[in-house]
Amino acid sequence: MEVTVNYHTDVAIIGAGIVGLAHGIAAAQRGLQVCVFERSHKAVGASIRNFGMIWPIGQPTGQLLKRALRTRQIWLDIAPKAGIAIEPSGSLHLAYRPDEMAVLEEFVQTREQSDTELALLSAAEVGTKSTAAVTDGLLGGLWSGTEAIINPRQALWTLPDYLTHAYGINFYFNQTVTEVRHPDFRVGGDRWQADLILICSGSDFETLYPHIYQQFPITKSKLQMMSTVPQPHHWRLGPSLCSGLTLTHYQAFAHCPSLTALKDRIQQETPHFPQWHIHVMVAQNATGELIIGDSHEYGLNPEPFDREEINSYILNYLQTFARFPDGAIAERWHGIYAKLPGRSELIIHPEPGVTIVNALGGAGMTLSFGLAEEVIASLVNH
Repeated sequence: MEVTVNYHTDVAIIGAGIVGLAHGIAAAQRGLQVCVFERSHKAVGASIRNFGMIWPIGQPTGQLLKRALRTRQIWLDIAPKAGIAIEPSGSLHLAYRPDEMAVLEEFVQTREQSDTELALLSAAEVGTKSTAAVTDGLLGGLWSGTEAIINPRQALWTLPDYLTHAYGINFYFNQTVTEVRHPDFRVGGDRWQADLILICSGSDFETLYPHIYQQFPITKSKLQMMSTVPQPHHWRLGPSLCSGLTLTHYQAFAHCPSLTALKDRIQQETPHFPQWHIHVMVAQNATGELIIGDSHEYGLNPEPFDREEINSYILNYLQTFARFPDGAIAERWHGIYAKLPGRSELIIHPEPGVTIVNALGGAGMTLSFGLAEEVIASLVNH
């Protein structure tokens, strides 16, 4: 029996999170007709449950850093056009212990020399950059000018309208893609066809090609986060702040010889931090709220219940390096993202014409736009 094809598009993207939107932009900029399908009424997953940090400083030198800087450039271009508030605030990594300072010194010595927005600061110089940074006992800090902050909820819920008007991308919300057999795919009772199908479904490994995901050691990471009330009197945080724990989290610092001693000391003094993979950062969005986090619990079926002791660990550590007018917590939540240990992303082709793009490991805001340009270029030029 012949199946009736109801609709056709050049490129079909499944998932309206940041990875899906980035690939939609990259494809539309090449003159392709793009349709994006999202099973919810708007993006509600990991793409809206994060700091909103565009964070090149966390990426190691090489392709990932270039991808992050390209993503930042695209954000700075597209955000004002879409009416999205973006603040190129930069960042400060603060060091209060000799082992933390040693890692910062080694990092600066080995980072690309062309990175002119990077500087090692004294405690006094940190004080001139940030009124929120705790300078008592501070040995120094790492300043980076490449980081920027958006409100992920505003960004992800605003971009679709902008992309429809600016690029002609069609969005289909509350539409679940339940079957893909290139060039066909099924959306509810409709049968579609597309020349290229990209699956950007985040932590949903179960709906499409589950047997493909099972071939990889992909997992999920649950993170706990919080936000404060808007700070009074238009007080601004300035640079996003973090301290020694963050040096143990990002791959950018993994090559530093002193990192081993830092990790050993943290494990001995505060084993709950590595137990829950906690590192603590604070950023501020345009509404004045401070975004605080986070922890990482790994596994294919993360617990749905948040642990209040984890939030306490985060808030207590935050007080050691940051002070601000009003610390009242307005919201608590958790997000879940896909992670592939040892890899910065998962790109696979389960069949000709179909590409899965997933597992950016919590760096979607930082890497998606740059990665999407690479992926679309490879598919179109293939």
